[in-house]
Parts: sequence; structure tokens; C-alpha cells
Amino acid sequence: MTSHYFDPDPNTPSRTATVPLLLPDLHLTLTTDRGVFSPDRIDLGTRILLETVPPPPDRGTLLDLGCGYGPIALTLARRAPHATVVGVDTNRRALALARHNAEANAVPNVRFLPAPGPGETPDPLLRGPFAALWSNPPIRIGKQALHTLLATWLSRLEAGAHAHLVVQKNLGADSLHRWLEESGHPTERVASRAGYRILRTTRQP
Repeated sequence: MTSHYFDPDPNTPSRTATVPLLLPDLHLTLTTDRGVFSPDRIDLGTRILLETVPPPPDRGTLLDLGCGYGPIALTLARRAPHATVVGVDTNRRALALARHNAEANAVPNVRFLPAPGPGETPDPLLRGPFAALWSNPPIRIGKQALHTLLATWLSRLEAGAHAHLVVQKNLGADSLHRWLEESGHPTERVASRAGYRILRTTRQP
């Protein structure tokens, strides 16, 4: 059976590697592995998000939804050292890598937690409210599952807080934009580059 990056326990044989994350304001070396999202390089959409989005709030709790091995969460934590950053994912292999990467890169203000399943009580840090949400969301889980996922976590933003999402145009960025609007999440496209859209949605009071 084929393993996916959003599976809780990928059955793909492990083969670790390292990838650099080079941005104007930081340099991280991240350990990756097979069975997680984009193990061979920092995904282009993730890079565009990190190069495009304004600095995060410097206080509060910040969320990386679908954190993988940690590039977005670790960038948030470096850019907002007085905030608490939470990375959440279903993939336990990815979470273990993210925790290793936080320690290896000396980033203390970040925690990586498993996404709670149906009926499970979430860790208190996952209940919000969140001062910001950044995500390269798992589009390939399917439209309905994605909509449910986003509706759940966007509802945990503070009033007036922003979520920034990067979505590839040919994987449904524009239809997701419409769905967000129709679902009561005012959304604007704040950047478009290399076939990716950066969408910003704001939690209403």
C-alpha cells in the first residue's frame, strides 16, 4: 500500500537526508526523511510563503498547520522569538524530525504536536486562540477533508488575526479562495509567483 505524507505512520523505508533553508534573515539545516512532505528540498510553495509573508506577531501563540519537518514553524519561531510557536501534523515521522530540527538549530520557543483525531482532547496549546496561522496546507487529502481541516483551525484564530496560506494555482488555489469567502472568511490574494498563490484570510470579530 502506498504511503502518503499525511499518513500518521508512513510505511516508506527511512532514508534521512539534510536540506538547507536559506532566507535573507536566517539559515537552517534541516534533517528530512522519506515518507514526509518534500524530503529532497524545501518545497517551492513553502519558500515563496516564507519570502513573501510579512513578519509574524512578536507575541502570542503562532500556528504552523501541517508542519512537516518544520521549515515554516522554525522560521516563525526565529522571526518571533518572544512568541510561542506550535507546529501540528498527523505524520509522526515528520513530528520527530521537526523536534530534532528545533533542537539541532537551537530554536527553543517551538513545540511540535500531533493533530488530535476525532473525539480526542487536544493539547491545551492547540485550542488557541492563535495570533497568526501560516500553512502550506495538505491539498492532496481531498477537498472535503481540506475544508474541514481549515474550518477547524481558522476558527481558533484571535479576532483580527491573519492566516496566510500558500496554494498552487493548478491544485485549486482559486477555488479555495472562493470557498473561504463563501464560508465567511474574508480572503485576499496578496502574492502570486511561479504558479503559487499566497492567500490571506482574517478572522472576523
